[in-house]
Amino acid sequence: MSYPISTITTLIGAHRFGSAECRIDWLLTDSRSLVFPEESLFFAIRTQKNDGHRYIPELYRRGVRNFVVSQVPDHPESDANYLKVTSPLKAMQRLAERHREEFSCPVIGITGSNGKTIVKEWLYQLLAPDFAITRSPRSWNSQIGVPLSVWRLSEQTQLGIFEAGISEPGEMEALRDIIQPTIGIITHLGSAHDENFGSREEKCREKLRLFHDARVLIYNKDDEMIDTCVRQSNFPGQIIAWSRNDANLAPFIEALTSDGRVGTVLVEDAIHCICVCRHFGLADDVILQRLLHLEPVAMRLEVKEGRNNCTLITDTCNSDLGSLEIALDFMRRRTLNDQQAATPTPSTLILSDIKQTGLTLTELYQQVAILVQQYGVDQFIGIGPEVSAGMANVGRIREEGAAMNDMTFPTVDAFLASPTFRALADRVILIKGARQARFDRIADALVQKVHETILEVNLAAVVDNLNFYRSFMRPETKMICMIKASAYGAGAVEVAKTLQDHRVDYLAVAVADEGVELRRAGITANIMVMNPEMSSFHTLFEYHLEPEVYSFRLLDALIQAAEREGITNFPIHIKLDTGMHRLGFDACATGALKDVDALIARLRAQQALIPRSVFSHFVGSDSENFDQFSQLQWQRFLRAADQLQAAFPHPILRHICNSAAIQHFPERHCDMVRLGLGLYGIQPLEIKDNSNLTPISTLKTTILQIHDVPATDTVGYSRRGHLTRDSRIAALPIGYADGLNRHLGCGAGYCLVNGQRAPYVGNICMDVCMIDVTDIPCQEGDTAVIFGPELSPSVLADIIGTIPYEILTSVSPRVKRVYYLD
Repeated sequence: MSYPISTITTLIGAHRFGSAECRIDWLLTDSRSLVFPEESLFFAIRTQKNDGHRYIPELYRRGVRNFVVSQVPDHPESDANYLKVTSPLKAMQRLAERHREEFSCPVIGITGSNGKTIVKEWLYQLLAPDFAITRSPRSWNSQIGVPLSVWRLSEQTQLGIFEAGISEPGEMEALRDIIQPTIGIITHLGSAHDENFGSREEKCREKLRLFHDARVLIYNKDDEMIDTCVRQSNFPGQIIAWSRNDANLAPFIEALTSDGRVGTVLVEDAIHCICVCRHFGLADDVILQRLLHLEPVAMRLEVKEGRNNCTLITDTCNSDLGSLEIALDFMRRRTLNDQQAATPTPSTLILSDIKQTGLTLTELYQQVAILVQQYGVDQFIGIGPEVSAGMANVGRIREEGAAMNDMTFPTVDAFLASPTFRALADRVILIKGARQARFDRIADALVQKVHETILEVNLAAVVDNLNFYRSFMRPETKMICMIKASAYGAGAVEVAKTLQDHRVDYLAVAVADEGVELRRAGITANIMVMNPEMSSFHTLFEYHLEPEVYSFRLLDALIQAAEREGITNFPIHIKLDTGMHRLGFDACATGALKDVDALIARLRAQQALIPRSVFSHFVGSDSENFDQFSQLQWQRFLRAADQLQAAFPHPILRHICNSAAIQHFPERHCDMVRLGLGLYGIQPLEIKDNSNLTPISTLKTTILQIHDVPATDTVGYSRRGHLTRDSRIAALPIGYADGLNRHLGCGAGYCLVNGQRAPYVGNICMDVCMIDVTDIPCQEGDTAVIFGPELSPSVLADIIGTIPYEILTSVSPRVKRVYYLD
């Protein structure tokens, strides 16, 4: 559901600067989440740590033309709209409120300290067969997240489910006006943010304000404080107050807790869902059947393989007792499931200081100690001054033998330097710490890599090559730069930073881990993942990485994973097979495009994913010999892309041109092009005119030692290095483990020493190779160039019968990258 910018101006009471007409589909507060710039409205929100106005120039360069601001830029762009308000945050909330008023469907509002997201996601799974549901993505329950969530209500919505979270008095009123719930649920009330309220009762009453105008309220009356607050509120609607002792809930509780299917701490969340299902008229047997097929809710828990046969569970949830219990319950079930033997895997809890509880240190850590004992933790490790002081008495609560394994440390550095850290092996480890505790360092082992062989990367050449290809493009055509395989061996982070500075529209990587590396390095540009793995879906969602989708198996799995995590409108890129026959939905049929028909049907039947682009790949754009087949591919692509676009109201970007096609087929650039090999200075066309391109990478090393070897001797393994004269043989600290191809040995290839060719002698070894420098004035310590602008990777590729891609991407990670601007 979109709104004209003029309507939005009226709804939020803004003073408009600019006259460009457009319709708005998307609200944006984070530049990293930009997907549809032309239809996005950016709210420049000021916080204590940041100011959204700083990102307006960058977003304008990326195509955004509509901004809600509290201060108009000194030099506003003539084709942009600036809607000036006192507070962009309140303006966004007001807009979401007006949008909510357009819908009369039932809306469930959920608040509490713990369990909000679990209840929301389980309700989605239980009710999705009966309703078209719009729900909060993941844990979007804040003053910013709630309006962004409610904005997703559309004409197809039959039921809304939204979370509301607060941390201070007075915050709930705004969220109530935005969500306007007809059905309310208050989950478990824990200690989070207690310090910001006069009492926990005050916090409870603040949360209950969400349901001021609701018709139904559901809560656990076994919680005396919640029960008392609800009764004192004189709630006028229907109250569904349940108890674990209710006889009609006993069959559900028994089914849920048998065989450890659901941990004790999650039963309360499940009962809330049962009450909602009953309210909507579902029969108990139907509810029970659906309950038994609930899938786990992906929270902030991550499970990774660790060193020394350890399994790591990292948890960045709210640092309070409630989230700790959920994480411990998860770990306990993990230790039981990791082995089929009767003895469970040993477990270790590594815990940081717990803040914002309102409890004294003694009270807090006595409860922590009880949880540690209750969930059978074999080893407790506390890190931080407060947990160290508070857990001093843990031995009085835990069994004496268990307490002997417990340790505390003042800092992360002290722990990492300790024998306790080095001894961790053969166990499940829960790492539970707030972000500011820097517990990520515990999971990351950083090793300084030193090598005399280096890969120099000329970032100025990257820019020159980029601009060369831009010279073939229309100004409005978007650019995707391929930086997979660590930017073709050059090092993805620095290359990505350079490309981002020069306003490329998309970066493309092969797998999700490559995208994560970029995000952690501060890259905010859109990132496309060309080969998403089934195991990487959570990572894609967490780091805003947009996957290529090429098959129905991948599509269905991605939809299921996105729905399980509460994701909606996550951008994907549709791959069509127009003749490569590698990956993609079939677009080669001469009759009806059955794959495309089925693809459209599946995409329209869900809300989790949204097609951002559709693309294909020329088979032979680098050669005129394949021009006739390229024309056939082009026609197939246009036919399938037109069919896909006709099924959706939003624009779907098209792209088919790679580096060679950017030059060879300028009339086929469509909305975007993909620049790969050419970006790195290698001419992809058969007519290899390299005069306009500069190879960006130079692989070089140093001469370690020089020997005078008589003609009667041989050099290297298996005596393969035969000499025809007395020779000077230099040893270089580079071998096939560094990426130097063995087929270049025994005189097949050469490097450059002081600008002259020095052929490889004998077999290339793992870490060393030998070269003939008999006719070259040189000495130990001089530089040898393996490839670079003077010795193109294409030359080496031709020698050994491969392609330059292989030469570039084979450079080992142990080779140090050095970046410079020439």
